[in-house]
Formats: sequence, C-alpha cells, structure tokens
Amino acid sequence: MDKVVASAAQALADVHDGASLAVGGFGLSGVPDVLINSLHELGVTDLRVVSNNCGAMDSGLAVLLAAGRIARVTGSYIGANKEFARQYLAGELEVELIPQGSLAERLRAGGAGIPAFYTPAGVGTQVAEGGLPWRYDGEGGVALASPPKEVREFEGVEYVLERGIRTDFALVRAAKGDRHGNLVFNKSSRNFNPLAAMAGRVTIAEVEELVEPGEIDPDAVHLPGIFVQRVLALTHQQAADKKIEQRTVST
Repeated sequence: MDKVVASAAQALADVHDGASLAVGGFGLSGVPDVLINSLHELGVTDLRVVSNNCGAMDSGLAVLLAAGRIARVTGSYIGANKEFARQYLAGELEVELIPQGSLAERLRAGGAGIPAFYTPAGVGTQVAEGGLPWRYDGEGGVALASPPKEVREFEGVEYVLERGIRTDFALVRAAKGDRHGNLVFNKSSRNFNPLAAMAGRVTIAEVEELVEPGEIDPDAVHLPGIFVQRVLALTHQQAADKKIEQRTVST
C-alpha cells in the first residue's frame, strides 16, 4: 500500500476545527515543522494538542499557539515558552500538566489498545488527589481544576490510575520512511515520535528521506507502518532546516 501523499495540504485536508492531535518532538528535536506550518496555513483552530511541550523559539507548535489556534494542551513541560505561560496564566488556554513518563505511557497505552494502567508516579500529589489548575480565570484564581484519580494499593504500594490517550490525528517526523509507512528516527528525535504515532487514529509522518519498500532492514524499523496512514516526503531544503535551541561553543 503506497501511503505517500503529494503535499502537506493534502495530508492534512481532513483535520478539522476542534480536532485532537498527538504531536511528536522534544524541544526542537524531531518536531514535524512542515506539517505544523501547513496546518497553520490551512487555518484550523480550537485544537486539542497532546505533546511533551508546545514549541520553542517561535517554531513547532509555538506557531499555532501564537495564532490562538490551540484550545487545550496535554503535556509535561512549559519551559522557556513565554507565550505558553502567558496564555495559561491569563486563562486563554487549558493545560493538563502530567509527569513525563506518565505522558509517554499514556500515549503508548492508547496506541496499544490499553484503556488505563497503574503507576506510582504522582501518588501523594495533586496529580492523584486533584486540584491542579487546568484553566485560570485570568485574575489569579482557578476556573477549572483537575479531578481526583483512582488510587489502589498493590503489595503495600499505592498506584494511581492513568488513562490511555487516543487522538484524532498524530503528526510526527522521521529521518527515514518507506512508502508503506515504516519509519526510522534519528537519535534524540526518537523521543515522543513513535508514541505519538501510535496514539493517532490517523497518523501523518513527514520523512526526511523516502525509500522504497524493502530498503529498510526490518530490524532497523523503529515504528511499523501499521501505525502510519500517510507519508509526506520532505524536500532536501525542508529536511535540512533544523534549528538549535541553545548553542554552546567553547572559547
């Protein structure tokens, strides 16, 4: 099955207002920038995003965030994204912050058909007990807080119930992919990309290098094509356009 699409606009044509998206990447590494920028051009809004963070240095999801296209974020890290923090504290954005490992496992579980799982992460905190601010009222008060979660004891240890995540779409970036959707990720870009891809009901992958089926050693495949519905081959210029978040050089 040839899953290659001709353009980003074609790949994203059925992404609708209010859609939920799982988006790969961590910081600036492995971010599907071409798909995100195309989504911005298409004008889709009121998006529910699941991603580790919400872009950095005015790139990635920060493009959609700055345009007011994102209504809710489920993630782990605000970082140095000042606009993310501003919208959250001003009550313009709903944010569910969860432990990073729990986010990763919730995405993986959703993709694997596991509705929920127990983890010790967050026990004894507001993650389990509820009360984390999901939305502020813009005046310093909390308009919407997280509900309490089920906690059970196993062999004398308490665990909190976390639910698997499924989204309408997933956007990911891979170093290499074939026409069947089998993907290979390069080094640290193999962060949330495989997990986000698993969680999406329709997963769209932008690939820096497109190869023919059979050219990727089966043992080298990081994500099998069963999880990918559309493949977008990047141009050489698009593949090479990579930013550095914090450049550190020796004197």
